[in-house]
Amino acid sequence: MITRAIEILLVEDNPGDARLTLEAFKEGKVINNVTVVRDGVEAMAYLRRQEPYGQAKHPDIILLDLNLPRKDGREVLTEIKSDRHLRQIPVVVLTTSTAEEDIARAYSSHANCYISKPVDLEQFLRVASSIESFWLNFVKLPHGAVDV
Repeated sequence: MITRAIEILLVEDNPGDARLTLEAFKEGKVINNVTVVRDGVEAMAYLRRQEPYGQAKHPDIILLDLNLPRKDGREVLTEIKSDRHLRQIPVVVLTTSTAEEDIARAYSSHANCYISKPVDLEQFLRVASSIESFWLNFVKLPHGAVDV
């Protein structure tokens, strides 16, 4: 039973994809707070609580696009999983790339799963709903940073 809102960090530069993801989560059954950042530099500032994100909440899960401006998602994933304060946050790669090298590199960098965004609206909503169903209903997520 969920007793608190799930904190989700959505790292997505496409406003349309961000809006669809937010809509899919809004219609879901899990109470969640979704914060959207538009590029890899903002994502790392948010995660490290650097200005203007000094009061940012520690996310329970990160949805990460790979093809981002300023710092791409591949770099962000590597930084997250290399940081002892961030590495235990599950990272779901949610991207348009279906390239085998991106999939292999994401898992080598310790992504928790890799999902290719469908181009069809109905399929996209189904994917977002499936993410919510699995990651927010069934998976036990760690709460807060843990020093390892």
